[in-house]
Amino acid sequence: MTTGHEHTVKAFDRDIGHLRALISQMGGLAEQAITDAMLALSRNDPALAKQVRAQDKAIDAIEAEVEKLVVRVIALRAPMADDLREVVAALKIAAVIERIGDYAKNIAKRVSSIHGETHDPRIEPLSILPAMAQLASDMVHDVLDAFSARDAQAAVEICKRDNALDDYYNSIFRVLVTYMVENPKTISQVAHLLFVAKNLERIGDHATNVAEMVYFAATGQTMAERETTEFAG
Repeated sequence: MTTGHEHTVKAFDRDIGHLRALISQMGGLAEQAITDAMLALSRNDPALAKQVRAQDKAIDAIEAEVEKLVVRVIALRAPMADDLREVVAALKIAAVIERIGDYAKNIAKRVSSIHGETHDPRIEPLSILPAMAQLASDMVHDVLDAFSARDAQAAVEICKRDNALDDYYNSIFRVLVTYMVENPKTISQVAHLLFVAKNLERIGDHATNVAEMVYFAATGQTMAERETTEFAG
């Protein structure tokens, strides 16, 4: 015979499993949005860029579902200690993933401006940006795996990668600013590329924010401060 306590524990476990599944689904959509936005940029594909913008609503809808589930779990299950940390982390992580989706959408919005009549195909950073985007996307993927596994050490390792992403951004920033000075007619186009690079850099920042939440949820302790190599706003 199942006791009331056993029933509550099983119900809570189901809710946590559902929360993790929703976070994973959100993360998958955000990763795909980053990939598709960069494909739209490199291929000059306005239809794919439009699709990225439209699919952002799906990420928003899942975030709303996460919020409702978290409220219900806290109200009905009254989780304590590490269970409560995980539930609250899920809520915060959902909000961060929603922002990551917004950055991917912002990249997609700039495709038409970058590939306008003044487009200069010789701009080298266009070939660097996909590698930067891949690193950012991998960080998002791996940090969500760390959340699912409650892996504090993996969260620490993911944070270390943010410096490499900052290095990408700083390098692209220097090259693009130099290019604008030497080719004044491309200033508008290159400015949009700078915004793309900044959006990718911010995606990495958000992935590290999630990693810090994962670490706290798993250990109950705050991750040590990280050094940063970023210089450009």
